[in-house]
Amino acid sequence: MKTLATTLAVTAMATLLPLTACDANDSTPPSDTSSQTHTPSAPGSPDSGTPPPIAALEKQGVTVEGKFKAPNGLTGYAATIRNHPLAIYVMPDGQHAIVGTLIDAQGKDLSSEPLQRVASSQYQKIWPKLKSSHWVANGSDNAKRVVYEFVDANCPYCHKFWQESRPWVEAGQVQVREIVVGILTPTSMPKGATILAAKDPTAAFMKNERHYSRGESRGGGGGGITPLKNIPAEAKKKVEANNQMMQSLGFSATPTIVYRDDSDNVQVVQGVPQGDEMTAVMGGPKP
Repeated sequence: MKTLATTLAVTAMATLLPLTACDANDSTPPSDTSSQTHTPSAPGSPDSGTPPPIAALEKQGVTVEGKFKAPNGLTGYAATIRNHPLAIYVMPDGQHAIVGTLIDAQGKDLSSEPLQRVASSQYQKIWPKLKSSHWVANGSDNAKRVVYEFVDANCPYCHKFWQESRPWVEAGQVQVREIVVGILTPTSMPKGATILAAKDPTAAFMKNERHYSRGESRGGGGGGITPLKNIPAEAKKKVEANNQMMQSLGFSATPTIVYRDDSDNVQVVQGVPQGDEMTAVMGGPKP
């Protein structure tokens, strides 16, 4: 039976997950986020100033980041659940709340701007964690632009991003740091560990992509590398650590791409970037 926190997390992710990403459909319970949650000493009491619905959501793992203006007597709360932005609207009576996106008569999303501010603040914290993960360099060490990607060896959309990013990478403008995870198929973990265990992990990763077989992505796997018969324990631990990091950051699909924009703000894209978004990720137009 799903908890309220899980339902909220799924709701938040559903607004962010595009059709150009592979969802792991992982039923493993996410990491406990209670240590990140601010709970007033007397939740929902008149003295605390916290509406009871907000206090109830905080107990379920929601972290409230602040308030924002909302129409018709509603009070907006910008929050996060497992690192995903979430908008909450408390009714004028203070006893009921609605979770989701609020639009006006013209169809304008009134939740977008406050949630973008929350997301930007949250994402700034993850960059150092990515730098310390187990990644494979795809591109020149002298590239001015660094992009991190959570990548599964069998993910067809990761392969598509690899193909579409080649002009920037081969021109020496961008280095994509491939954080190898194993979440999609039974061969994802052994293929990922084989890549990380290789004497030349970059060459192993490139072999996996160059020999990718799109028709097998959900069956025996899509990546072209052959898993080692005896997977080194250390390599497996590295993939598992990347899996755990991905989950702890609230990401559930590959590719998940993290980059710094021209203002040095950390941005996240789940799925293959399209059009102007690809230009933004790569830091400029296609060479």
